[in-house]
Amino acid sequence: MPYIEDSALDDAEQLRRLDSRDTLRALATAGAQVREAMTLSEEAGVDRAAYGERPRSVLVAALGGSSVVADVLDLLAEPGSPVPVTVRRNLPLPGWVGPLDLVIAVSLSGRAAGPLALAAEAARRGAALLTVGADDSPLADVCRQSRGVHIGVGRDRTSSRTSLWSLLTPVLMAADGLGLVDVPASVLPELATRLDEQAEACRPSSETFVNPAKLAAAQLGGTVPMTLGDNALTGVVALRAASMLARTARVPATWGELPDAASQVVACFDGPFTAGGGNGSMSSGADIFADPFLDAPAQPSLGLLMLRDAPPEQHTRETDQARALGDALLETAREAGVTVVEQTAQAGHPVVRLAELLAFGDYVSTYLALGLGLDPSVSPHVADLRDRTKGWA
Repeated sequence: MPYIEDSALDDAEQLRRLDSRDTLRALATAGAQVREAMTLSEEAGVDRAAYGERPRSVLVAALGGSSVVADVLDLLAEPGSPVPVTVRRNLPLPGWVGPLDLVIAVSLSGRAAGPLALAAEAARRGAALLTVGADDSPLADVCRQSRGVHIGVGRDRTSSRTSLWSLLTPVLMAADGLGLVDVPASVLPELATRLDEQAEACRPSSETFVNPAKLAAAQLGGTVPMTLGDNALTGVVALRAASMLARTARVPATWGELPDAASQVVACFDGPFTAGGGNGSMSSGADIFADPFLDAPAQPSLGLLMLRDAPPEQHTRETDQARALGDALLETAREAGVTVVEQTAQAGHPVVRLAELLAFGDYVSTYLALGLGLDPSVSPHVADLRDRTKGWA
């Protein structure tokens, strides 16, 4: 079973050696990405998206590391958007998309096949286009040829996993201008500041016992992790965290959102990765004297990364019940011997709370990779798969 020593995460030289593409530094630029994206969006004329008129519908094309952009817009638009917002990863473009609709295509490189094909088909049908990605790219060309609005991502953005806010900020600005979401310009500086605060708290020079992301990585290092959000907002974060754990730390992770996922999560507490050993017992069968180096168990334990929203300012029966469900689930998990990591957002605008937890999950997955001796940005098997499929249409 993998095991992470605190000292491995506090060895600055070791972290630098493993982190070949400065993933930690790239994550720390999140606040700066917001500020830069605000400027680039204004210069590109983000207010001209959909020709300044509210579209009949909005379709967001994004996949891979950029897919969280679509998830966030869908989340924020759902409560009050006057028009439907849908998500597509690849062709076909729905038949109803036409000149009255807006297609938002997001790809850091501007070359992702799915968003590029969707943007091209939308342009052919006369739909309004808003694209976000590299300036010198096929996606930018498609957008400009159709007289859409293209917003660049600036320099030194090499991975969609570490450039989230370069991609998401322009989309939020456009959506607010069209009345689809409530993310006014005054919120964006607050958002950038919250991301700066997370970068400071999770900086590499901060020792594990005071660094929340390092501590969470050390706790989850020997587990099969599940990520769980306590509402729709933190559910988006849980999905992103599970994806980052797999892609960055190479650890398979499942995710869920309360209340729907409560039963499937709690059912796992009876399984082979908890103290009961799959016999349905709530009692621990673990040896408290076992040495994690000499007597490591044959299989990992179950881990739970619980992502919780800030307590609501106004309490209702529904919010109180949701909070109580989360508390009860965590109590059950701890009694079953599950390794629990709980992270709660501070108060603020929904997108600010979302950003805080997204950043936390990104740092946890990166430190987990480094603690396991892995380069968070380079996967030999991913590279091998790309080589095997190179040239496929």
